[in-house]
Amino acid sequence: MARRRRRRRRRRPRPRAGTDRVAADPRFHPAGSALTLGQAATLAGGTLQGGDPALPVTGVGPLQAAGPGEVSFLENRRYLRLLAETRAAAVVIAPELAARMPEGLPAIVTAQPYLGFGRIARALHPVPAPRPGIHPTAVIDPAARVAEGVEIGPYAVVAAGAEIGAGCLIGPHAVIGAGVVLGEGCRIGAHASLSHCIAGRFVVLHPGARVGQEGFGFAVTPEGRFETMPQLGRVLLEDAVEIGANACVDRGSQTDTVLGAGTRLDNLVQIGHNVTAGQACVFVAQVGIAGSTRIGNGVQMGGQSGISGHVEIGDRAQIAAQSGVMADVGPGEIVGGSPAWPMRETLRAFAALRRLAAKPPAKAG
Repeated sequence: MARRRRRRRRRRPRPRAGTDRVAADPRFHPAGSALTLGQAATLAGGTLQGGDPALPVTGVGPLQAAGPGEVSFLENRRYLRLLAETRAAAVVIAPELAARMPEGLPAIVTAQPYLGFGRIARALHPVPAPRPGIHPTAVIDPAARVAEGVEIGPYAVVAAGAEIGAGCLIGPHAVIGAGVVLGEGCRIGAHASLSHCIAGRFVVLHPGARVGQEGFGFAVTPEGRFETMPQLGRVLLEDAVEIGANACVDRGSQTDTVLGAGTRLDNLVQIGHNVTAGQACVFVAQVGIAGSTRIGNGVQMGGQSGISGHVEIGDRAQIAAQSGVMADVGPGEIVGGSPAWPMRETLRAFAALRRLAAKPPAKAG
């Protein structure tokens, strides 16, 4: 038989500098005030090496596309080659890479380039402030309390007894349920909804997020039918909690569901009833946390990982993507796999499985 020729996979050509521009489109990201290079370095917590501190910068951009009035950054060594081509006004860079800067290209040297670049970008393209006013199509119950400086968009609903803090933004078609409290500076995206919720300051719900709906609790009758268990708790969102698009946070059944200050949920995350999470936790897309789980401070969960109910996760624990946690995880522990084990054990098990699969089958007889 003629041997089949292997089809060569064509490599996609790398884009040339400037052809994959990803700058801030002013239609969506209005520019703020310009900065000087010196001010940019201060914001980034770094030191300006080379360049004129008084030089104005008006934007940010990637290395391969940034123009003379824009700041870029470099954190990954894989992109060192782009330094020779960039036209940026300056590059935010780590101290260990600063020696690789081409002559004449100013550097903003800081221990955390990505963080420093983010602060510059936020100063140059700040989040638009609310435009105080209530759209004529919005429905605001007379018993609701709306503070000064609040923007309420088209067809939004604010129910009786709700309290909206100063400087909040309520997007189109958003629903703020009866008795809900929003602290100052909250931003509620289009079609998001809150009920049975007390939120602190600067809480963010992205479009379609759902907070405070009934938890998944029911009892089974002798006939095998389901009767819903009353969900009588609340959701407490501490300051600066951020909830991604189409994420869901159920209210508690008898106690409260609580998300600690600064905790962030990515899109499509599910938090079950009575879950308590500490401060500065990060739950990546499609994480699912079953009811009554207790989570410490600074916990990180990778995408599509899940936790069964009534489990305790210690401070600063890390759960790898697609892991299934069915038992307690200690403080600082890193786990992975399904069921989740300590990461070293999981990696050894995967390696052993791969070796086993590579062995030729034993001959019979």
